[in-house]
Amino acid sequence: MRLIIGIVVIFASVIGGYVAMGGHLEVLIQPFEAVIILGAAFGAYIIGNTGPVLKQTASIFGILFRGPRYDKAAYVELLGLQFTLFKLVQAKGVLALEPHIEDPDNSSIFQRFPTFARNHHAVEFMCDYLRMVTLGSNVAHEMEALMDEELETHHQENERLVAAVQALADGTPALGIVAAVLGVIKTMGSISEPPEVLGHMIGGALVGTFLGVFVAYGFFGPMAQSLRNIFEAESKYFLSMKVGLLAQMSGYAPAIAVEFARKALMSEVRPTFAEIDEATANLPAS
Repeated sequence: MRLIIGIVVIFASVIGGYVAMGGHLEVLIQPFEAVIILGAAFGAYIIGNTGPVLKQTASIFGILFRGPRYDKAAYVELLGLQFTLFKLVQAKGVLALEPHIEDPDNSSIFQRFPTFARNHHAVEFMCDYLRMVTLGSNVAHEMEALMDEELETHHQENERLVAAVQALADGTPALGIVAAVLGVIKTMGSISEPPEVLGHMIGGALVGTFLGVFVAYGFFGPMAQSLRNIFEAESKYFLSMKVGLLAQMSGYAPAIAVEFARKALMSEVRPTFAEIDEATANLPAS
């Protein structure tokens, strides 16, 4: 909804303002200028990016329409999962985790938390580090360094897509100038035409500059920033897991470890202490 509202406001402001000051819409209809600008922009996009980034590109609009995938309910569920796992370790020892982390699809614990269980990357992250704990890796600062490396790699993978869209925004105005210059060249070839014809042709050429700047700063630039914001918000989900796991490995009680994990979340989606206390109190025994 936010994306649709933004697009409507942009078009209403720019096109509406142009019409209100007496502009003629038919002058803006220059399909071949759009072909030159957008075609060259996406050709450059293909040249400048790797295969994985090009595959990710197909999901851009889905990500923008969806927004951050985790809301407060998802974080309450995540913290409840961590509390359940840590409580199991406290009650029965770390080896009690093995049936759950070796076969998470059939884990009775993971099945209680469906939002988490559907997130393959999150399940893999949690199980990998719990597995290392069961194998004897319980030095918190060493595990933290490894987690940071994995999370940084995940961030870089997302940032490649953001950088690709931002580069598209940066280059499109220049391609608009290319289209405008080509329009002027075409106009100069018709210099013998009457002034009203030349005026129409020059106006059409200038549409190239307008279109390049319009799509760059009205769409591609904001899209890149929105993607960055979404990915940064979603990274807190994994940061919460990291903080909770490290607190548990450092010997804190489950309730304290979950409180560490809660504090890592952004304020707009962070559950209160009372909400987590109520949620964990209602969890069934492991």
